[in-house]
Amino acid sequence: MLLLPFRLGLGGRMGSGTQLMGWIHRDDVLALIARALRDASMQGVYNAVAPDAQPQAEFARTAARVLHRPALLPLPATPVRLLAGEMALLFFGGQHVLPRRLQESGFAFRYPSLEAALCAEA
Repeated sequence: MLLLPFRLGLGGRMGSGTQLMGWIHRDDVLALIARALRDASMQGVYNAVAPDAQPQAEFARTAARVLHRPALLPLPATPVRLLAGEMALLFFGGQHVLPRRLQESGFAFRYPSLEAALCAEA
């Protein structure tokens, strides 16, 4: 869903673009779920994010480049905050979430880098 605005030629950074953005490819999410169902040692909370958190502006630049679309339309934070309320924090607050427990358990990401993940979707 994050790629839809870029596919339509309407993509751009959100807010300042400096906020870190965690992401994960859906194939890695499915692999993680399958492993958790098979592996009884996987207990508790795991961060389902790729190890390559990026600033949101870099996500926008990479998505635009991979999809051969412009990234010209920044999305200002104020209107989104007015419409989405607290949910806007997910897009504009940023969080540096790491998959430490996944990596310690030996989970191998199929798409550990943002560019590889986006190329798989292009």
